[in-house]
Amino acid sequence: MNTPHVVTWFEIPAADLARAVRFYETVFAVTLNQEPCPSGMTMAVFPAEGEAVKGCLIQHESCKPSADGTTVYLNGGDDLSAPLARAEQAGATIVLPKTLITPEIGYFAQLIDSEGNRIGLYSMH
Repeated sequence: MNTPHVVTWFEIPAADLARAVRFYETVFAVTLNQEPCPSGMTMAVFPAEGEAVKGCLIQHESCKPSADGTTVYLNGGDDLSAPLARAEQAGATIVLPKTLITPEIGYFAQLIDSEGNRIGLYSMH
């Protein structure tokens, strides 16, 4: 394996894609790009450039939101306080507040998104 990242793509399931797009655009202050997808799926892709890990929100009958599966950690920017505050305003439940791992590693938090998924956030501050 000769890639710069272990994770190369992620998909966050959505029961209601429009609601999930509003939630994530609010939390991260970005615009997601809705793109066609094979097999009747609909998806909205997070902005990413170059070698950044890329991913999307996806709606399809075979993709069910869950708080019990794998947890994806998204970049919380310079300080987790800002996206956590926006997440709460957008209706998220914070299940693990901003928590120090170590000063060298940074901070993490977890929330339940608009669709019922457990999502992690990470930042150095």
